[in-house]
Amino acid sequence: MISVERFDLGHFTRPAEECANPHPRVEPVLAYLVRHPRGTLLFDTGMGTGSPETDAHYRPVRRPLPVGPRDVDVIVNCHLHFDHIGGNQRFPDSPVLVQRTELATARAGGYTIDSLLPGVRYEELDGEHEIAPGIRIVPTPGHTDGHQSLLLDHGDRVTVLAGQAYDFAHEFGTPYRPWLDRLAELAAGRPARVLFAHDRDLWEGVLPPPR
Repeated sequence: MISVERFDLGHFTRPAEECANPHPRVEPVLAYLVRHPRGTLLFDTGMGTGSPETDAHYRPVRRPLPVGPRDVDVIVNCHLHFDHIGGNQRFPDSPVLVQRTELATARAGGYTIDSLLPGVRYEELDGEHEIAPGIRIVPTPGHTDGHQSLLLDHGDRVTVLAGQAYDFAHEFGTPYRPWLDRLAELAAGRPARVLFAHDRDLWEGVLPPPR
């Protein structure tokens, strides 16, 4: 059996100039704990300690992770921006699965809060990766080139932890992105529930068949 628990790790305020509208937007920061027969997985780890410059820009309000190193076997980051990796260093012995291109971009600088990168046991991936039966990482580039999502196969249905593949639930599927075909192939016509990193709403339905 695979179960999913959502953690609300606070919020930040995205300035109006980053929102393509005249008003700033408050965005929640959400992570997900996945329990399965072979262990426990944490999908994203929140904002962490940040930096003075980033805090002044985004005005974050942080809530602590309710799990610690003994509770988590593996971490998956959808991508390596600061609001998704801030708690990684709390888990020095847990592998953090990330796409190779994403890690290379982050390490090149000017991409995230650099102080959040060291002291983490990264395991680099090139494409899809099955963590355990029914738990599969799927590349979902768009927000970043190395963005990835997690598909959970419950048997009669699937759950997709989409991260920031789309910013909002109501946007899911538009514009069309080729990796949607892969998610639909893996779902094989079963009901799907899609959960997001910055939206408490969810998308539910049957993914359209591959084009």
